[in-house]
Amino acid sequence: MSNVETDPSELICESASGVAAVEVLGPRDVPLGGPRAMTVRRTLPQRSRSMIGAWCFADHYGPDDVSVSGGMDVAPHPHTGLQTASWLFSGEIEHRDSLGVHAVVRPGELNLMTAGHGICHSEVSTPGTSVLHGVQLWIALPDAHRDAPRDFQHYAPETVALTGASARVFLGTVAGRTSPVRTFTPLLGAELVLEPGARLALDVDAAFEHGVLVDVGAVELGGTALAGGALGYVGPGPEVLHLANVADTPARVVLLGGEPLGEDLVMWWNFVGRSHEEIARFRDQWQAGSERFGRVEGYPGDRLPAPPLPTGRLRPRGNPPPA
Repeated sequence: MSNVETDPSELICESASGVAAVEVLGPRDVPLGGPRAMTVRRTLPQRSRSMIGAWCFADHYGPDDVSVSGGMDVAPHPHTGLQTASWLFSGEIEHRDSLGVHAVVRPGELNLMTAGHGICHSEVSTPGTSVLHGVQLWIALPDAHRDAPRDFQHYAPETVALTGASARVFLGTVAGRTSPVRTFTPLLGAELVLEPGARLALDVDAAFEHGVLVDVGAVELGGTALAGGALGYVGPGPEVLHLANVADTPARVVLLGGEPLGEDLVMWWNFVGRSHEEIARFRDQWQAGSERFGRVEGYPGDRLPAPPLPTGRLRPRGNPPPA
């Protein structure tokens, strides 16, 4: 997915371990395109925290009536230095990229695209989609692998039954299941559904930061209430995460985790880099049609132009230092 803001924020994302207490990150609304465009709720990055492990971007959208919003239609756009993880709850999205992949993103199936040195792709909700609902996530690549070649992985995890809950583990290991999908840093990604009144104790890696993004329902993380759309953050240290559904209807969350990246990044528009100069070079190369990004075949329209760079240098806005 593209960040199609016309005036995107610039960030230097400084990895920090934080503390064990729950930090609640509220979303902000971002429109994807023109007057009928769908709106996403963005919880990462933001001023108070820009990463959870290597997870550096989180958009949550829907349930969205595409007859009203027009659905998703994101023209070919570039990425560098990251992976994109697409996970749907309902609807379908057609994906095309410059690796030559033409795939359909379906509910309960992970599609993980590696940009690395450079890639471009398009995303369009399918004609049969009436309600679009899901998350789009970015994973920053560590310095040693940020020029990795283009790649695309697909995985449909089975549903694991837990006491009062179920899980689909699409990255990493939790609830006794391990995803076979390859990543460049230790990561965790899973969809959890909690039955009404359920209380769940999940064994987790104490070296990881964790985030719980609430899709639907009334959820508590470690006794802290999380409203729908909020992201609860817990720093490294705990070996168990305590989740509770405090309502009489089912709740659904997306669990993210990973070892603190330990590297400072510069993020702007759809690029992850290490300096202002590097981001400016990526932008110029995209505008010039460089083969760094390749070409998307089969999309019926023009590619997205890059917005202007800010007038000043890209400035640091990273995670708070460890307590």
